[in-house]
Amino acid sequence: MSELKSKKRVVVKLGSSTLTHRTGRLNIRRVEQLVKNLADLQNAGHELIIVSSGSIALGMAKLGFMERPKDTPSKQACAAVGQCELMYLYDNLFSNYSLNVAQMLLTKYILLEDRKENVQNALEKIIEHGVIPIVNENDTVAIDELELEVGENDSLAATVATLAKADLLIIMSDIDGLYDKDPRKNPDAKLIPVVEEIDDNIRALAGGAGTKLGTGGMITKINAAEIAVDNGIDMIIVNGKDPDNLYYLFENGNLGTLFKAKTINN
Repeated sequence: MSELKSKKRVVVKLGSSTLTHRTGRLNIRRVEQLVKNLADLQNAGHELIIVSSGSIALGMAKLGFMERPKDTPSKQACAAVGQCELMYLYDNLFSNYSLNVAQMLLTKYILLEDRKENVQNALEKIIEHGVIPIVNENDTVAIDELELEVGENDSLAATVATLAKADLLIIMSDIDGLYDKDPRKNPDAKLIPVVEEIDDNIRALAGGAGTKLGTGGMITKINAAEIAVDNGIDMIIVNGKDPDNLYYLFENGNLGTLFKAKTINN
């Protein structure tokens, strides 16, 4: 992983478990440190794109939900309220480091072949101006994912990385990486540092959904990895509970699980 310092355009996906406490309320100290570290990476010359979960979790807290609602309209309401909170938060925190952010709400329909060029053009222009795009699934109107609970922000991050022609995708989650067995049930589970090829054995290691605040599990991260590596983009899963893992990753490289990109012949 020693070549990570040379990665110019980097997509960082922040999951709900990284941004919030188990109560669903914002983990203020962690988010502030994350933004500080991300701002420092941007200042160091990387071009960052952030794919951020958290709108539903933050909306839950604002609307007084103690746990994730089951019905789709309530999830939509949480997403609508929470997205305002999420962008207000990012705008305030990044402005402390003289960096601007831009909101991009996407759905899978916008990313269809005949429309994705518009997204690419917008991303390029935003990045050209030194602005950090903050991307999220438009959960207020994109109800397929809300109803199916499939944790699409992992795949969304990989798709955005592909559209942006990124060099690296970082998935920050509540787990250190991919293990040879479920570490929550098996204390002797071993971390897999590098995945050279995603095959049926790797897919079989993926479990179900993650925490109650999010909908993603390892299976959605494997799906995201397949999208990324097939398009020549390295992907890393790293624990988001320690924001300094971002520094460690770029300075030392030996962290989490790296899914190695396939060689793309042009």
